[in-house]
Amino acid sequence: MAASISALWSNLALWLPISAALGVQFYKYLWEWRHTGAPDVQVLFRTGGMPSSHSAMVTSLATVLAVQHGLGSPLFAVAVIAALVVMYDARGVRHQSGQHARILNQILRELFSGQPISEQELKELLGHTPTEVIVGSIVGISYSLLILYLVG
Repeated sequence: MAASISALWSNLALWLPISAALGVQFYKYLWEWRHTGAPDVQVLFRTGGMPSSHSAMVTSLATVLAVQHGLGSPLFAVAVIAALVVMYDARGVRHQSGQHARILNQILRELFSGQPISEQELKELLGHTPTEVIVGSIVGISYSLLILYLVG
């Protein structure tokens, strides 16, 4: 059992992607704090924004598996396919959902102008622009390569 716990804590394919995503979210928190002048812990739990932490996480995973198992590995192939699905979803489906929410919120505000709206507004920042996805991917790959190089 102790060997299993030790293996879990030393699993770079698990911890590098998680730390990449957490690092990106923390960067967004610091960026928001610097630009608004007030810390907002909610930023740590929001989706969307520059760069994409989801893209950083999945590209970090694919990078670690490529280095550890090779580009011809089935594990690397699965990670790349999963990364493409996640990044497509972040850019496509979730981005479009955010645009729909923005329009629906505008319609509700105009329709109920001057009247209290009891419903909560829809969340508008759901997805990512292509640039946010690409930058997140670059962060995930670069971060993982750097850490793997430092670890040896």
